[in-house]
Formats: sequence, structure tokens, C-alpha cells
Amino acid sequence: MRTRMRTRTLAATAFAATVALLLPGTANAAISQGHVDALDIDWTGSALTLDIRDATVTPAVDRDPSTVVLDAVSASKTTVPSNSAYSFLGSPGSTVWVLPQSQVSNILWPGINTQGVPSGVLLNNAVTAKLISVSGPAHFSVYTTSLGTPTVWFDSGNGTPDSRNIAINTHAHANWAFEAAGTYTVVFEVTATLAAGGTVTTGQKTYTFTVQP
Repeated sequence: MRTRMRTRTLAATAFAATVALLLPGTANAAISQGHVDALDIDWTGSALTLDIRDATVTPAVDRDPSTVVLDAVSASKTTVPSNSAYSFLGSPGSTVWVLPQSQVSNILWPGINTQGVPSGVLLNNAVTAKLISVSGPAHFSVYTTSLGTPTVWFDSGNGTPDSRNIAINTHAHANWAFEAAGTYTVVFEVTATLAAGGTVTTGQKTYTFTVQP
């Protein structure tokens, strides 16, 4: 009995240590399914902000990206289509993990949201989202699909930084793709020009994605 209890205690300790390594600190969250706005861009009085809007809890909360681990579970694993337009994901038939543009049960559904920016504050009512850098086992990309044709928004495979203009009052979803299992550190920044003149930035925000084999 003592041996069995000791084994359980050791297993529990090991699990707790793993969680502590994944999520250092009590304020952190690991999210592996449901809806989040991974790029949640707001205007808070006089500042442009970038956070993660976590709608997997009620009520939804804003989280600093540095306190969140976004998890691509094994069920997000698929293969690269034979269409040459998808070559940015790797060779046809090779494995790729995709957090999809359309919601799928039990898989994370990350969006991009600028609905928190009021009209008239920014020049052209738009922001520029920038993929600054990616560190991880392989390439990372964000793309949309329409009638089977992809439009690439960001792709670390062709170098960074990558930039994309996004209109305010946008709530959009895209495919977030990872070409190998492992942990990715992804840095985003959002900038804009004020209608009254001058520029604003959210500063660089670090995101962590874990991709399960």
C-alpha cells in the first residue's frame, strides 16, 4: 500500500512540475479548444493595445499574451494539399498542424479582432499587424482560404517581419499553421498612424504555442 501511495505521490509531483514548467506563475492559462481572439486590438483612451481575448471562459477576459500558452492539439494535425498554391506549408502530403479558419469542436479557434478601436481615431481607420519573429522547430504561417485558394497573411518561411493592414471593426478568422510539433515563440506588434498625426504601437508581444505530436 505504501509503495502504491508513494508511486501516486511521485506521479502527481511530476505532473505538477510539468505544469509549472509550462505555466510559470499562477496567473497563466493554457487554452487548447474554443474561441479566442489571438490578436485582440483595442484602443484604450490614448493607447493601442494587443492582448488575447479569451472567450473560453464566461465572462470573456483579456489576457496578456505572455501569460498564455495556446495549444494545437493532435486533432489539428492534417496533411498539406497537393495544390501547389499550398507549397508554403511544405511538400504535398507532409504533416502540418492547422488551427482552422472555421470552428471545429475540441480544437482552438483563434481570431483577429479590431472591434475595440473606434472610428476616426486612426488614419484610414486601419492598423498594421506585424509578425516580427518566430522561434521554433519549423515554419509558422497564417492564411485564409476561399473556394480552396489560400491567401497568405504571415509566413515565417519567407522571412520576417511580415505586415498586413487590417481595417477597424474587423472580426476575422484564419488558419494558423505549424509545420512540426514542438513549442513556438511568436512575436507580434501592431502599429497605426493617428488621424491627428503621429504613430502609435502596442509594442512587441510574445506568444507561446505548443503543438502536440
